[in-house]
Amino acid sequence: MKRSKHRAHKEEKNGDEPAILETENLGMFRGGQDPDTVSLASVTAVTTNVSNKRSKPDIKMEPSAGRPMDYQVSVTVVEARQLVGLNMDPVVCVEIGDDKKYTSMKESTNCPYYNEYFVFDFHVPPDVMFDKILKLSVIHSKNLLRSGTLVGSFKMDVGTIYTQPEHQFYHKWAALSDPEDITAGCKGYIKCDIAVVGKGDNIKTPHKANESDEDDIEGNLLLPEGVPAERQWARYYLKIYRAEGLPRMNTSIMANVKKAFIGDNKDLVDPYIQVQFAGQKGKTSIQKSSYEPIWNEQIVFTEMFPPLCKRIKLQLRDADKVNDVAIGTHFLDLRKISNEGEKGFLPTLGPAWVNMYGSTRDYTLMDEYQELNEGLGEGVSFRARLLISLGLELLDTSSPEITCSTEVQVEGVPNISESATGKVEEFFLFGSFLEATMIDRKIGDKPISFEVTIGNYGSETDGVYKPKSKGKKGDEEESELIQNSSDEEMDDDPDLAAVAATPPMKPVITDRNYFHLPYFERKPCIYIKSWWQDHRRRLYNANIIDNLADKLEEGLNDVQEIIKTEKAFPERRLRGVLEELSNGCSQYLALANKDQSQSGRTRLDRERLKLCMAEVESIGQQAKTMRSQVKKSTVRDKIKLAQNFLLKLRFMAEEPQHSVPDVFIWMLSNGKRMAYARVPSKDILFSSVGEETGKECGKVKTVFLRIPGKKGFGPAGWTVQAKLEVYLWLGLNRQRKDYLSGLPNGFEENKLSRPGMPPSPPISLTYMMKQIFQLRVHMYQARSLFAADSTGLSDPFARVFFSTQSQVTEVLAETLCPTWDQLLVFENVELFGTAVELRDDPPIIVIEIYDQDTVGKADFMGRTFAKPVVKMADEHYGPPRFPPQLEYYQIYRGNCTAGEMLAAFELLQIGPNGKADLPPIDGPTDFDRGPILPVPLGIRPVLSKYRIEVLFWGLRDLKRVNLAQVDRPRVDIECAGKGVQSALIPNYKKNPNFSTLVKWFEVDLPENELLHPPLNIRVVDCRAFGRYTLVGSHAVTSMRKFIYRPSDKQANNWSTSEEIIVVSLEPEPNFKKMDTVVKLDSCSDAVVKVEDDDKGGKGKKKRKKGGEDLEEDELDESMLDWWSKYFVSIETLTETLRSQEAALSDSEDKDEMDITEGGEIKPDDFPVKGSKRGKNKKKKSIVDTPERKKPKLDELKVYPKELEAEFGNFEDWLHIFNLYRGKSGDDDDQNVADEDRLIGKFKGSLCMYKVPLSDDISRESGFDSSMGMFQNIPHNDPINVLVRVYVIRATDLHPADINGKADPYIAIKLGKSDIKDKENYISKQLNPLFGKSFDIEATFPMDSTLTVSIFDWDLVGTDDLIGETRIDLENRYFSKHRATCGVASSYAIHGYNVWRDPMKPTHILAKLCKEGKLDGPHYGPGGRVKVANRVFMAGTEIEDDNGLKKPTEEHLALTVLNHWEEIPKVGCKLIPEHVETRPLLHPDKPGIEQGRIEMWVDMFPKEMTAPGPAIDISPRKPKKFELRVIIWNTDEVVLEDDDIFTGEKSSDIFVRGWLKGQQEDKQDTDVHYHSITGEGNFNWRFVYPFDYLMAEEKIVISKKESMFAWDETEYKIPARLNLQVWDADHFSADDFLGAIELDLNRFPRGAKTPKQCTIEMVTNEAEMPMVSIFKQKRIKGWWPFVARNEEDEFELTGKVEAELHLLTGDEAEKSPVGEGRNEPEPLEKPNRPDIALLWFLIPFKAMKNLVCNQYRWLVIKLVLLLLVVAMLGLFIYNMPGYMVKKMLGA
Repeated sequence: MKRSKHRAHKEEKNGDEPAILETENLGMFRGGQDPDTVSLASVTAVTTNVSNKRSKPDIKMEPSAGRPMDYQVSVTVVEARQLVGLNMDPVVCVEIGDDKKYTSMKESTNCPYYNEYFVFDFHVPPDVMFDKILKLSVIHSKNLLRSGTLVGSFKMDVGTIYTQPEHQFYHKWAALSDPEDITAGCKGYIKCDIAVVGKGDNIKTPHKANESDEDDIEGNLLLPEGVPAERQWARYYLKIYRAEGLPRMNTSIMANVKKAFIGDNKDLVDPYIQVQFAGQKGKTSIQKSSYEPIWNEQIVFTEMFPPLCKRIKLQLRDADKVNDVAIGTHFLDLRKISNEGEKGFLPTLGPAWVNMYGSTRDYTLMDEYQELNEGLGEGVSFRARLLISLGLELLDTSSPEITCSTEVQVEGVPNISESATGKVEEFFLFGSFLEATMIDRKIGDKPISFEVTIGNYGSETDGVYKPKSKGKKGDEEESELIQNSSDEEMDDDPDLAAVAATPPMKPVITDRNYFHLPYFERKPCIYIKSWWQDHRRRLYNANIIDNLADKLEEGLNDVQEIIKTEKAFPERRLRGVLEELSNGCSQYLALANKDQSQSGRTRLDRERLKLCMAEVESIGQQAKTMRSQVKKSTVRDKIKLAQNFLLKLRFMAEEPQHSVPDVFIWMLSNGKRMAYARVPSKDILFSSVGEETGKECGKVKTVFLRIPGKKGFGPAGWTVQAKLEVYLWLGLNRQRKDYLSGLPNGFEENKLSRPGMPPSPPISLTYMMKQIFQLRVHMYQARSLFAADSTGLSDPFARVFFSTQSQVTEVLAETLCPTWDQLLVFENVELFGTAVELRDDPPIIVIEIYDQDTVGKADFMGRTFAKPVVKMADEHYGPPRFPPQLEYYQIYRGNCTAGEMLAAFELLQIGPNGKADLPPIDGPTDFDRGPILPVPLGIRPVLSKYRIEVLFWGLRDLKRVNLAQVDRPRVDIECAGKGVQSALIPNYKKNPNFSTLVKWFEVDLPENELLHPPLNIRVVDCRAFGRYTLVGSHAVTSMRKFIYRPSDKQANNWSTSEEIIVVSLEPEPNFKKMDTVVKLDSCSDAVVKVEDDDKGGKGKKKRKKGGEDLEEDELDESMLDWWSKYFVSIETLTETLRSQEAALSDSEDKDEMDITEGGEIKPDDFPVKGSKRGKNKKKKSIVDTPERKKPKLDELKVYPKELEAEFGNFEDWLHIFNLYRGKSGDDDDQNVADEDRLIGKFKGSLCMYKVPLSDDISRESGFDSSMGMFQNIPHNDPINVLVRVYVIRATDLHPADINGKADPYIAIKLGKSDIKDKENYISKQLNPLFGKSFDIEATFPMDSTLTVSIFDWDLVGTDDLIGETRIDLENRYFSKHRATCGVASSYAIHGYNVWRDPMKPTHILAKLCKEGKLDGPHYGPGGRVKVANRVFMAGTEIEDDNGLKKPTEEHLALTVLNHWEEIPKVGCKLIPEHVETRPLLHPDKPGIEQGRIEMWVDMFPKEMTAPGPAIDISPRKPKKFELRVIIWNTDEVVLEDDDIFTGEKSSDIFVRGWLKGQQEDKQDTDVHYHSITGEGNFNWRFVYPFDYLMAEEKIVISKKESMFAWDETEYKIPARLNLQVWDADHFSADDFLGAIELDLNRFPRGAKTPKQCTIEMVTNEAEMPMVSIFKQKRIKGWWPFVARNEEDEFELTGKVEAELHLLTGDEAEKSPVGEGRNEPEPLEKPNRPDIALLWFLIPFKAMKNLVCNQYRWLVIKLVLLLLVVAMLGLFIYNMPGYMVKKMLGA
């Protein structure tokens, strides 16, 4: 809560001490001569604070955690590859949290192409958002009736995506794994783009490149930087032993009733732990009725390592029949308990206690802060602590005994010994309340007390249960622990356990908003004894690192403040900061080394210590080397690096294994809990070693109390609940002898009198000695305040609080930039604190700014905090500290900035002689303000006279005010009390421009530009009866960009060296291609050669198509159109962006190198290839990749953002000032509200300069004195213009329909023209290609804003807006950059690159020279042209339509235009022929892009010659092609069937084929029955007609999505031919044997014979010769069929001999062929083995096979059996007769 900066301890008087304390010795810089460096300046280091940043404590009142925000997650599923399985119908499911979305299903393919875009919108707190799991899974054959089977899935948390550069992964491959079978390996890959956008983030979409680079799956895996591509499976063992200190819960009323009747005194809580990790949940068992549950269980998660989900969430829950309630939540951040470095360690933790915090412990039926227990927002009291440990085991998936599933398992673990978690020690916490002020009046005037708790100790509710205690002791846990500690001690000291609350006291009124408690001399104290495991080392370690970080942060803030306030030598201060850092690091290492000898408690303790030591050591080393590299020019870069150190240190200081819980201070009003503060226990922990002590231990600190939970959001949380001055000390009981030593002297202790007992700590302190001060608050002015009234202004006054007093400035009406110029004097302020401490860390002054309302109470507008400069009685009042300087203080309203305040504060001690010793207050005598004292002379700024000239151009887009139209507006300009009014606009509707353009006024302003007051622009509407209504206002906070500095004349001439730029046209050999600009001495006719090839074309690059280079002669002029140019330009842009990224990463690697020379390249010059002429510098060759060739086409410039961003909003002389009206919004994000408050725009400009100005300005020729500094400005009468809008395409639109698609069309609005291109909507497309141009006639200034919107067409109901973009055409029209019509890179009078501006280059050049009063252009012989003192060269011939060459000067003129920025004085970059990419925004979703639109606008004034027809940019129609595939033969096809009768292996082979995406028109050959060798003869023709876009290499299909679809949807898919081989079965489903997919643009050349056809052709594509059917037209050969086996590897399953023949649509019509073997041009029947006599032969064959082969033994056995049976039968048959014979015959 409190950010009191680190202060030196009184114990250590080491070398740094004077540097920290004596801010006076600014002149005395430390820093000896460094042996390596020569100049002293480079080693001077200042280790004291130079700026007054120290006096600006940064305290945020409103909690930032837990507030919901808008997020949008967009996922594009492009395609999947290498899916494991045979002949699947895959669907991809995208799941975020509980939201699921599915792609369409693709039939029978292992590499489906989807290109589907999904958007998920969320409004949740950041923590919840970043813990959500994004899951991509592939499901096989899902339909309405069945859910399908999971092939594999991929998980990652949203936070990981958000931490990526640009918050996105672009075109990356997610590796799928099967959660049911972890031994299986990778199940395939999904290529996708994922982006997470929060409010205000803007995502840069990389331009869609061609897909060949991204086919390298391994190199583009969807993993964050630093995560290995091969991730292993691992088991995460989270052991949960026990919990203690649970709050007394009772969730059902019945329990109370039951208790009353039965007297059942059971614990009323049934706790269990629920653990969530990577989208899986595990639970422990439920321990019935136990406040101290013991589980001894472990929860085992199986997940990849390193995991892409960063946090494990442990939640202690209470089981209940109705619903379970969370008791507390704890997050384990895996980043903090593991380290991936080479000396890193796997995640490990504990066994250690973790503390859980949440809502208050007193039980209420409806817990209003329940969400705090769920882990949202900052916990407001201790809930329980939990003993856990975490271990990780990497799995060897090949071992047989491993379980395959990733189900969460719960197992028992043995109990853990008491001592394992450390020795229990007795801790002692002491606190004293010195002051309680600023208690919110809303709390009421009931008696107020403060309660302090640490863990359960000190809490009243928990004490009640213990019969022995006197109501203030801890709970049973304590008694249990007390028995373990030495018993005698307890018996001696029965009452010592705690005095945890201050006595209640009635508050006293401070002013209208706040109370204070009248403590006066008697300060209440609290003390608590508590027992915890002794893990102070962890906290000490964190303290030392925090200490380093605090010093570093303070130093960096100081450096930034020096830069901001433009003080001298920021680099010296930065050197000092780095020096302190490296010294601090070595000090830490010395301390930690001692620590290493102590046995680490847990493995994590030991590993963390090693890690911290290594990290701190490296930071120390880097700081040391960096210190010597700090130069004036590199300060900013080095600050960035130092801020990385700061982040690292802060990260290391966070201790994952807790020990002593945090301390909570609660304010109770009449026993009811009102507000709290949470003090980390490490900050107040005592150690005998100075550096290890907490930064607040034994010090008086200011604590602001806050409202708990959600109630603290918004306006309620902005009021200070209470401001306490507290002294806190926490340490072991046996160390407590010095616990009072930090208190200000002069007190007596008041103890509880207990005769015969050892003395107890004091329960209050009485101060005898007072220190009396006078505080002087110099309130000068404020700027950019919050608009609190409906007019858009406020009536601000400031209220200053210090100690128990408050004072108010005067109210200034109707302004957002008040100049109070007032001194407030606080007399007789009593302060408690030692002299050194008061000077080093004085108490905080709170300044609140309010808006005075005539009725009701004042509205809160913002708050800022300050610390005064302190002068003790014995110090001298003089420089460097006195008189204090005015400084800007940032005003906050909640977490949003709400303006700045210019003030100074001094606190002067009143010595023994009373006020006589104080410095006098000498205000300016020239004006009398009655009782109000102005700011005294030494402090108020020195003024001088300035003249401010105002250019009044016009007003735009004024909305209604109080329901009435604005009709007769006027603009009032005011600055520092003076001002000027514009002329009245008589009729705003007819002409919103002003008749008088320039007016001026003079005003006294401070010499120091940083202190200039804002300039206010107000627009009023003059209504009938002399009434004026304020329309809107704008405050120009900084006038700096409008200050005219006469010295600029020389600077504009860049170097004095003159150059001639010669652009020669002969194509040069590649290796000589260099852009060189040679520097020569001034005024010589120097020649500089710049070699470009081909009409200023951009580099000899050709486009790589299908692996083969385009032949030169293939570029047929007639084939080329505007799109050829566009696609080549897009490619150039992609390359430029890539090389920029590469250069950026290079520069990051070479951070240590100096960046002194490269400072002057203007960002505008950067992306354009033709103009990479840095001034007087050698440049690298453009040709970076010679092997990648591109056609020599003229290009245009594709801007990846809007044109305004590139050209400073076109405010080169005409500025736009937004006018606001109405109250500011209270949202988190001020800009959102500003949209609604915008009421119009004022266009004009300002110029200010000191008077008198030197005369040379007015002596220039043609100086018009009425225009002042605004010379050469066009008139502002209405102009008629033809506006031509070209819309090329839109990308990544936000889906508008339920099916996740949209039906977009364009709508354009300009003035009264409103065009809706509704009938040409594009069905179901999120990346529509429009290719349209629209002509609109407009009149500036009335119609100056062009709105281009994309709507979603709906059959029923109104069409929805997807997004829109607005363009200010007027500023473009009048800009010096000439944004009317882009200048092409070359001049042509026919063909695809025809010049489209009605003015030829020579006319444009002549006009520009005339306007800029330049000498020229002079065209000379030999292709030379001279403008001013620059000479250009270019070709002088041009071809007309018939190929005849004519002489022309246009090329010369164009060369000058393309290099216009190099002309002295008037030169600036002219807008090239271009396409701009503009974000589409939706008014309901401010700040979040809804897609982008690529377009450009041309404007032609009506009085000039009319322009030609618009360029045709209609989308290329796909060309009709027909692909004929003849399947001749197959060979070596695997044999699938066993013949029942003959037992031979055979297959009934047929081949199926289709063009990717068109499975419904798949074609099958006839069946080759009974192939015994795997050979099949077919002679079968497939015919596939298709429409193809050559440029995009995509097939275009139009089809209805479903039966119910209204119209056809157009799809673009890659051209891929799929061939499959099958085994036909009569009764069961056919068996799939193998497949091959051929990309028609790039597939392996077929083998000549089956022998040469190997599986390598599929698996090792990279080394195979590749062909394209579009070039070869006809190709024949053998290709392999492959399928995956059980081990998931490809195996060869057959070979096919095929012939591919590609014809255009016309050719196909001329020579038609039949499908299969049909007419026309039938193929002959294949010569298959004769099976006509088969039916006759089969019985014999079958018999032979059955008897001889298959059932030989069975037959023999049967024969034998038959013989035996026959014998038996005969025997039985003959037996009776035989017997009778025997008997009779006997």
